[in-house]
Amino acid sequence: MAPGKVIGLGLGLLFGALLCVLSPAKVMIAIAALAVTVTLLRQPLWGLLLFALLATSIPYTTLEMGIRTTLSEAVLGLTWLGVFWQAFIGKTRGLLHWRPTERALAWLMLFSAIPFVVGMLTIHADGNGPVNWVRWLMNLSLLFMVPLLLRTDADRDKLVVALLLGNLAMLLLSVFMFLKSRNAMSMVPILTSLKYAHPEALLDIFSANYQRMASPWVHPNLTGGALVLFIPMALLYGWTQRGWRRLLGLSVALLGCAGLLLSISRGAILALALVLLWLTYKRVPYSGRIIGLGAAFALALVMFYPPLQERLMTMFSASNASTEVRFDEYARFPEAMARYPLGIGFKVDPPVPGSNLIGISNLWLNFIYKVGVPGMLLFVLVTVLWWREVRPKGEVRQISRDNALWLGTVSGLLAALLTGLFDHYYSFTFVLIGLFWLLMGLSLQQARRLTSLPGPRPTPEDSQP
Repeated sequence: MAPGKVIGLGLGLLFGALLCVLSPAKVMIAIAALAVTVTLLRQPLWGLLLFALLATSIPYTTLEMGIRTTLSEAVLGLTWLGVFWQAFIGKTRGLLHWRPTERALAWLMLFSAIPFVVGMLTIHADGNGPVNWVRWLMNLSLLFMVPLLLRTDADRDKLVVALLLGNLAMLLLSVFMFLKSRNAMSMVPILTSLKYAHPEALLDIFSANYQRMASPWVHPNLTGGALVLFIPMALLYGWTQRGWRRLLGLSVALLGCAGLLLSISRGAILALALVLLWLTYKRVPYSGRIIGLGAAFALALVMFYPPLQERLMTMFSASNASTEVRFDEYARFPEAMARYPLGIGFKVDPPVPGSNLIGISNLWLNFIYKVGVPGMLLFVLVTVLWWREVRPKGEVRQISRDNALWLGTVSGLLAALLTGLFDHYYSFTFVLIGLFWLLMGLSLQQARRLTSLPGPRPTPEDSQP
């Protein structure tokens, strides 16, 4: 009997047996899941594209597969299975090169095993440390997936489109629901129907911040952090495209700015403003006009939305409740370092229940809290090595399709790192850190590609007029 007939007969018997113990609806779900799994094993690039779409639109929709995980991370896991299969049959040979940034990230991932073990032995609290550790490693590994799967300009364009489509869907839903009701609580039924975990936490967050725009990222500050990562890329990508791609990029940039202001995330707003000033310093064409248009747009929105006025007026006030919490976190952080010199690992997030300590709203200090000072230094090393490769070494007088994605991803990552001065989201927040490392891999690939192009071109090394 031919192999195809054997496989077909085996699948028929399997699904026939499932029909005897499961409902037809569940059998159809199982068939669809099997089809998706087989497809991603054969075409892992589709898995990366699906991850980009899901992670930016419905990041915390969950699945229960013995353990609870997000849908986007489940797709990422299947994508890695596809990559491993492609490597087994020899289709990825020579694609991944271990340059300094990749090696430093690998050392960070390896070192994290020490605080993981220490945390499992010393932290007495409920939490699934092994699962959280594997999820964190898998999110970081997206940097390695970029050279393995994005092999052509067409592949990179598909990824950018998937990221922007996901952001557009998220923004259309969030902005529409907020303008319709002016109340973040209106998002709760939608996120509950999307299988978001801990509905009681949704109620608590949205009721405490009901005048700030809700989104599938849940917390308004997390929404702001996610938006600043993609607004520069969307703007520069749309700027250099034509047709529907241009409309897509500019729509995400415009709606992203509106969402950023409506979420009233102070740190994210400040970070994006600083990046725009940096682009002006680098003489990026029209960057001054963009700042002027952005300021006018922000002023118009502030005039018609009083809660935004109140929030911005207290942005730098020491008497602001949020600012007071930040100062308290910094004052008590040395106590946490002394108690957990190798970090608390991955069983729980700061603060440890019953420790009488508090968390920390800072990207780098949160690394210390979770994986100790060595872990933070390794993250700093990765960041410095990345910056040495991708930074503009002069003025950027020209924006074209060749360098728009490079400059857009670099600008978004800079905004994310600046946001890290006020929040910790890009350190250990699942899904969002996956997008962070995905864009870092994309920026490295673009910088290296530009460097290798022959002839005059606007690149990180050759950007003088």
